Amino acid sequence: MLDILDYGFMRNALVAALLIGAAAPLVGIFLVQRRLSLIGDGLGHVALAGVAIGILTATSPVLTALVTAVIAAVVIEVTRSRGRPGSDLALALMFYGGIALGVVLIGLSAEGTPANLTAYLFGSITATTTADLYVFLVLTVSVVALTLLLRPWLFAVAQDEEYARASGLPVTGINLTLSILTALTVVVSMRVVGLLLISALMIIPNAAAQAVSRSFAGAMRLAAVIGVICAVGGVFTSFYAETPSGATIVLLALGAFLLVNLAAALRRRRDAAHARAEAHAHEHGPGCGHEAVAHGDHVDYLHDGHRHAPHHDHYDEHATHRDHDHSPEQSGDRR
Repeated sequence: MLDILDYGFMRNALVAALLIGAAAPLVGIFLVQRRLSLIGDGLGHVALAGVAIGILTATSPVLTALVTAVIAAVVIEVTRSRGRPGSDLALALMFYGGIALGVVLIGLSAEGTPANLTAYLFGSITATTTADLYVFLVLTVSVVALTLLLRPWLFAVAQDEEYARASGLPVTGINLTLSILTALTVVVSMRVVGLLLISALMIIPNAAAQAVSRSFAGAMRLAAVIGVICAVGGVFTSFYAETPSGATIVLLALGAFLLVNLAAALRRRRDAAHARAEAHAHEHGPGCGHEAVAHGDHVDYLHDGHRHAPHHDHYDEHATHRDHDHSPEQSGDRR
């Protein structure tokens, strides 16, 4: 299993996945709170134009993508904050124009379109170089540090922008900072996850975490854990299954989302059962008028089709009488 570490490009990819998995959900949770889940997707479209400029001019695609994405993030936030009619249309035009320009410029490059385009759009575990990794490390540390440092202000603006403005917070500056952090995250993630799929890693772990977490801080921590597990696990899986890394990471994140929501649904069902058992004033006990059914080391009382077991100052609900309707010889129940 550890033979994966014998390859330099895989070591780079795993480190990059670890960085991406931690950073993307930390930024994404504020986008989810502000209902801007698709901003990362749009910035990915624009960043492709920056990648194409880097390839066409024989400079670093990472750096040109970074500059392009940051400029686009500032333009998006300024356009959005003004809230003028047609602002959504202007953003859509910028997003579609960015990806179209990127495809055309990559097609004009000496390296050609197919391989480069696929690697940047959907991620490639062989694409992360050591030089890229150093850049990603600096960017990721900056993203995580700023996100944690500014968390109280980012949270306040995400919850109620008008109240935050009235409280004297620099809302415009905070929003610009979040947009720039999103742009940095997109660029960091493009090598492994891909520009078209990075938004999923920013959003899905948060959607899963919020299904079971009881606080914003708890959801933030759980989302980062899910992001790291899915990103690193996706790179491992893509290496052995020979699948695209970005799509594999996203599918694992979707699987985690489904499992977490299933667990949350089971917990809600259990809590509802306890609530039903506790939500009546009847006192169960010998002579209460309800059938007593031996159940292990205690006695359940059959009430409205449910088996209620006295437990301290409340009642637990066990399986229905029908589920345990065995013969006395099989169950040892005493009627």
